[in-house]
Amino acid sequence: MIIDLTHPLQGEITVYPGTPKPIFDPIHTVKKDGFAELNMTMTTHTGTHIDAPAHILANTKTLDQFNLQKFIGSGVALNCTHVKEITRAFLKEKEHAIKHTEFILFYTGWQHKWNTKRYFDVFPTLTPEATQWLTTCDLKAVGFDTISPDKITDKALPNHKALLKKEILIIENLTNLDQLIEKPFEFNCIPLKIKKSDGSPVRAFAKIEA
Repeated sequence: MIIDLTHPLQGEITVYPGTPKPIFDPIHTVKKDGFAELNMTMTTHTGTHIDAPAHILANTKTLDQFNLQKFIGSGVALNCTHVKEITRAFLKEKEHAIKHTEFILFYTGWQHKWNTKRYFDVFPTLTPEATQWLTTCDLKAVGFDTISPDKITDKALPNHKALLKKEILIIENLTNLDQLIEKPFEFNCIPLKIKKSDGSPVRAFAKIEA
């Protein structure tokens, strides 16, 4: 079974504070021109998207410099709806699963607040100790159903920096993670192949194993 983990892209969606909303302009239509074509204007961090190290750290890899295998692999979804912060102790309770997977997806319940003002309520984030522990794991990426692995108020972006320095990529604004809790799955988060891209919208989905 395949579970879609991607929010639809459209003009009126949640974006990070200060980021312009996307614009989709139908410059051609079947009725007028015989074919339909949208002109899209949006940042590389719109909707469900993935961050490359170059998003935060100078002189580091862009998305197109990673092999396609970087975006596909085994995953585990952790239920974080009952915690205010994601601690090292919380992760250690799931150590066996984490040490045997390539992607960790954090379900906080914020997916249900998408496209509302409540999406910017204080959401669970990784503590510094938890992030440091994750950097010792053999992970391709971590994913969240929130807008950031860091607190909105923390402009230093310490979790971004720690993870991306180790080339653990970051996927933000995922959805439907509740359908993956306690289920083995293959995770796919395929970005656009943009030259020297610091990030990209993705079509993220999970293939649940039988």
